[in-house]
Amino acid sequence: MIRWVLAVLCLATMGHAQATFDPERSAVRDGWWKLEVALGLSEIVPYRVFTLDAPRRLVLDFEAVDFGGLDPDAMLSGDRATAVRFGPLRPGWSRMVIDLAEPLIIAEAGMVTHPQGAALSLVLEQASELEFAAASGAPPDPGWEVVTGFDSQEAAQIARSEDFVVVIDPGHGGIDPGASQGGIKEADLMLLLAAELAVSLAEVPKVKPVLTRNGDIFVPLSARLTIARQVGADLMISLHADALEVDEARGASVYTLSSDGGTAASQRIVERHERGDLLAGVDLSASEDRVATALMDLARAETGPAARRFADALATAMATEGVRMNTRPRREGQFAVLTAADFPSVLIEVGFLSNADDRAVLATREGRDKIIAAITGTVALLAR
Repeated sequence: MIRWVLAVLCLATMGHAQATFDPERSAVRDGWWKLEVALGLSEIVPYRVFTLDAPRRLVLDFEAVDFGGLDPDAMLSGDRATAVRFGPLRPGWSRMVIDLAEPLIIAEAGMVTHPQGAALSLVLEQASELEFAAASGAPPDPGWEVVTGFDSQEAAQIARSEDFVVVIDPGHGGIDPGASQGGIKEADLMLLLAAELAVSLAEVPKVKPVLTRNGDIFVPLSARLTIARQVGADLMISLHADALEVDEARGASVYTLSSDGGTAASQRIVERHERGDLLAGVDLSASEDRVATALMDLARAETGPAARRFADALATAMATEGVRMNTRPRREGQFAVLTAADFPSVLIEVGFLSNADDRAVLATREGRDKIIAAITGTVALLAR
């Protein structure tokens, strides 16, 4: 049994362009009582592979690769794997996640040279649930999941400053694109809005904006809070734009943390926004009680009431600026990014990509400027 595989082949990519995948040599298929994964690449690259439980997933990380030519549906054949997805994970690295329909453990793994470049071959064999659970888990690599965008010295300098630090958190990113509708990806739109908001906030005296990501990379939920703590956040603002099955929902709303899970609608939105960690193959085994723990902290802190006061003022300011608002502009939910006890945090659902009118407004600079003006004005009042 192979628990996980690390192949650090630094010479393969040093000074080279991104390796590409060959669709003709790439497949995920059933074998005789096993699952076979074959991936053709243009050259050998560093990689690692492991499995995760609950739900069962095979995770493959690659340095310096481009998934552009692969079609996840065309790769699949058989019943032992149910889905394949891939995308950017962190600067310089990308991830492929394969959902497993049954317990399968890594029996063989290797990358070799090939006349057309390189070939990665994996064989997963059937196992019991207990065997799979015992074999699963990410390799011991402290800090792998945390991408802050700041070196420790820069983060410490921001934290020591007397500025009012506002952490802007554009939702999703990388392998987790979020909602997608009408040719617009939530991750891309929220990054654009976050960058525009940062420019606006930077013009407010003594306010320092910080982004949790400044590119199309995946940042786990826990890492977003880590970033905020590293820079000494005084306020955290998360930005999202959901898409529902129907286009009836419309308008913006501002969320703060709930103590009881919120409404059924809020719970569904939480699930959609937070499934990114699951889809991206993050090991969630150590984070099951994060909301309960944070709620105990909130009970003895002042950040909860401060967040609610800010959210109330922001919802009013957005309506005053002419932002299209939801019929319930103030909502509560148990979003992970709202659970920090050491600084107030809000999540802004700026609209619904599934609603054509919302989508049209958010796609324009004029529409986004109204949101930015409301946030900037409310932050300026708080930072005085």
